[in-house]
Amino acid sequence: MDGVNETDSLVSGPATSAEPSGFEEFFRREHARLLRALYLLTGSEQEAEELSQEALLKVWERWERVAVMDRPTGYLYRTAMNAFRSRYRRAARTARRILARRVPVDEIRAAEERDAVMRSLATLSPRQRAALVLTELLGYGSEEAAAMLDVKPVTVRVLASQARSALRERLERDDE
Repeated sequence: MDGVNETDSLVSGPATSAEPSGFEEFFRREHARLLRALYLLTGSEQEAEELSQEALLKVWERWERVAVMDRPTGYLYRTAMNAFRSRYRRAARTARRILARRVPVDEIRAAEERDAVMRSLATLSPRQRAALVLTELLGYGSEEAAAMLDVKPVTVRVLASQARSALRERLERDDE
């Protein structure tokens, strides 16, 4: 059973199998159920109403395509969930930006930390350093890094692991 059917059942019982012939009928049948589901998701009547309106508007704009789908209700719920996730990500990005601005940056300490990282990286072999930089700092997967370094993915993983261990040991010695 997919998440849409479970959500439908949890919110207001089983959905009817007959799909609406027009958007107005679809709206009348689905609006309250969608609103309840979104309220359970968000905990806010206002946000649930806004998400509901946004999802229903998108469905209405695409009604000719949606009406012929096997499960227009599923499309509506997927649209609403996508809108919810989009708002959540946008709010999280905004919060991170606001918090980042409020944290005072100690420029001297930041420079010292960059210097310590550079000195630590310099103690690694060139292959270990390359594997670590590609996977940890630049975020490439071992397959992508392996292609760049012309080695096997397992080699990248081993080199990065060795580099992390060596850096950990060096940092522990420096802290003593």
